[in-house]
Amino acid sequence: MSNPFDNQEQLITNTYDVLKRTSDSIQRSNIIAYESEQIGTEVLSELGEQRESLLRSTRRLEHADSDLSQSRKIIRKLNREVLYNKVILSSIIFFEIVILIGLIVIKFIKF
Repeated sequence: MSNPFDNQEQLITNTYDVLKRTSDSIQRSNIIAYESEQIGTEVLSELGEQRESLLRSTRRLEHADSDLSQSRKIIRKLNREVLYNKVILSSIIFFEIVILIGLIVIKFIKF
């Protein structure tokens, strides 16, 4: 026959073991929670740095876009000036040819 004190002692031992395992589990959970918090803090810091980097890149791209727009305007202006110069040069050549033909005609008519 079992002694009631033995049963009570066994119950206390079992309860102590359960409490010990629960305490260990809580301690492991706290460690994991702390590590997760540290990882979250690091990730948040890295995301902040990446955000700043993206903002700087965006500003540089906007500046480059502005520079490209200005360059396009300058190139269009240069193209117009080149075309204008070609028209003037072609006109001068045409008038020189007309003058030469006129001089040749006048020279042959006088002789």
